[in-house]
Amino acid sequence: MNLKYLILGFLLCATGIIQAQVRFEAKVSREELGINERLRVDFEMNEDGDNFKPPSFSDFTVVGGPNQKVSQSFVNGKMSFSKTYSFYLQPKKRGKLTVGQAEVEIDNTIYKTSPITVNVGAAVDKPTDGDNSELIAEDNLHLVAEISKADPYLNEALTVVYKLYVSPKVSVSNWRELDSPKYNDFWSQSIDIQQLRVENGEYDGEPYRYVVLRKTILYPQKTGELNIEPLTLSIAVDVPSERRDIFGSRIYKTVNKTVAANNKKIKVKPLPDGKPANFTGAVGKFSFNVSTTKDELNAGESLQAKVEVRGNGNLKLFDLPELTAPSSLEMYDPERTENVNTNLNGMQGTVSQTYTIVPTRKGKYPIPALSFSYFDPSSESYRTLTSEEIMVNVNNGPLAGNEPSGPAGVNKQKLNLDGSQFRFIKLKTNLRQADSDNFLGSVAYWSALILPLAAIPLFILFGKKREQRANDVRGNRIRKADKLARKYLSEARKKLGDQKEFYLALERSMHNYLKAKLSIQTSEMSKDRISALLQEKGVDQQTNSDFISLLESCEFARYTPASSDAMHQDYDKAVSVISTLDKQL
Repeated sequence: MNLKYLILGFLLCATGIIQAQVRFEAKVSREELGINERLRVDFEMNEDGDNFKPPSFSDFTVVGGPNQKVSQSFVNGKMSFSKTYSFYLQPKKRGKLTVGQAEVEIDNTIYKTSPITVNVGAAVDKPTDGDNSELIAEDNLHLVAEISKADPYLNEALTVVYKLYVSPKVSVSNWRELDSPKYNDFWSQSIDIQQLRVENGEYDGEPYRYVVLRKTILYPQKTGELNIEPLTLSIAVDVPSERRDIFGSRIYKTVNKTVAANNKKIKVKPLPDGKPANFTGAVGKFSFNVSTTKDELNAGESLQAKVEVRGNGNLKLFDLPELTAPSSLEMYDPERTENVNTNLNGMQGTVSQTYTIVPTRKGKYPIPALSFSYFDPSSESYRTLTSEEIMVNVNNGPLAGNEPSGPAGVNKQKLNLDGSQFRFIKLKTNLRQADSDNFLGSVAYWSALILPLAAIPLFILFGKKREQRANDVRGNRIRKADKLARKYLSEARKKLGDQKEFYLALERSMHNYLKAKLSIQTSEMSKDRISALLQEKGVDQQTNSDFISLLESCEFARYTPASSDAMHQDYDKAVSVISTLDKQL
């Protein structure tokens, strides 16, 4: 019995090892053909390889290819990958012809296919070239990903534009996405394309029509070599056949083709040394300004101070400098406002933080100057902008003592009031003496006597319920976590119904929660970084996966239509995930 299980375990392990091995092989569409027929050769690998070298094809004429196809799928939690290079060959002579070895480099190892021999006979009367329509579709349809910059700096914007080129020889009747890029290690935002427009252009020097299908802005969040995944489409192509109708017009055949843009690799450069002390990750070109709504007021009145950054760059991915004020100026937490538009040049607009300030004493108080630093990719240097000091003149109010004017929150004084604030209290009354003869024995008398006694059991019951709830540690923790989740997601809840704004607000809310809980900066918000931090904090795998899945849903929903029900489901899932996450943290 033990030997039986031992053999079974060995076979399972051997099967797993075989499945994990790299596979690179050649396949032909047929092993026997006429000299007037075509042969299709596929070189297929199960790992992404580089430096592919096809055979010389000395016995054949290459009439089509190479055409590349990439596919990825997840089955039972396991990812499968396939990459294929296809060639269409016309034999030059009869006899036994050989398709030589192809080479590819995978993980610094060279892999080769085995040679394949095919028999080429005499010409046939009716060539049975089943791949002719496939060949025409392959040769006249191309999906291209154009990258604006191959070597950006960390957090510098680059653009990916996906174009579908179609030859005038064929036409496209329908298309749909099979697989969308995930843009791992990037902050991404898709640019809305209101209407697809067909334009004239060239591909490999030949006239083509093309359509821009998607435009995406990427901000790399890691340095080194990063991969931009391909976009994969399923396209219905109308291909002309050799048949004609009764009027002599050519009959078209519809072929379903899967096309994919090539994988694109970019090298992200780290920001140079010499970062200023107040640098928080801003990359681009910006202006900086600190302003107040007024510089002269009375004690007890309020003013707003705004810290604003304007320009072109990663506006949503860095922190603004924090304002400080003397202790006699009561300052409240700031409100962040983002007015940002995204186009092919990246994010443009303004981000600001508005502080509400209330002076408590008469006097003149300076709001210190602030400095803001950013990296300018065009000049490859750091720049620091400094605002001017603002003097606030408080005219009427209690005189300030000799207390030091330190930052807000240090040596605060009690506010002295002159009594005029109570002038709204009504001083004259309209009271009348109660008639004791009518009150004794009345309904009001007995009600005032009995109701307090009847309320005693209610107070006891309420006290027990309150004590029971106070002792329910787990329940209190759940209620507290749910309340916290809804607090962070309140902005997203207001945007339900507006897909773009909702998913932007949902993603921002989840980032703000992590920033508060894990003390990480917005510039560190890559999904890999978040997953690693949550794992370090002891968060279970399911909750970790749900959180990352929500972030991916936010990215995916920017360019994919979503129903109102889907938005409500994502909102409810976010409440549940943040609530669960808060209990574990």
